Amino acid sequence: MKTLHIRIESLADFGKAFAGALDAVKAGERREVPYEAVSFASYDDMHTVLAPSRIAIVKALAGQGPLAIREVARRVGRDVQAVHRDITRLINAGVIERTSDGVCFNYDKLAFAYDVDVAA
Repeated sequence: MKTLHIRIESLADFGKAFAGALDAVKAGERREVPYEAVSFASYDDMHTVLAPSRIAIVKALAGQGPLAIREVARRVGRDVQAVHRDITRLINAGVIERTSDGVCFNYDKLAFAYDVDVAA
C-alpha cells in the first residue's frame, strides 16, 4: 500500500532536513527516502488546501488511474469549474498529479502526522 504523508513543518525544519540530505549526497552516502510527503507551513495552510471538498476529490481519484476533470466532477457531484479550481490547488500543493491522460492520485491513502500546540 502506497501512502502520501502529510506533515506540518516550518521552513527552517524543512531546510535543515534538506541540508542534511544534501550533505549526505556530497559525502557519497546513499539514503533511501523513507516515505513520500507533502509539507505545509501551518495547520491553517494544510486545512485550506485539504478542505473536505478537496479530500472528496482525492478519494474519488484514489485507485482509479488518470481521470478527466469532468469525470471527477461527476463523481463528486460538483460543478466542473469549481472542481477544476480545487484540482489546480491540489496539483500545486503536490497532492495529485496532472498527466497527459488526466489527473491522478498515485497513492492508496493519506497519513496525517502533526502536532497542534495548544499552550499559549
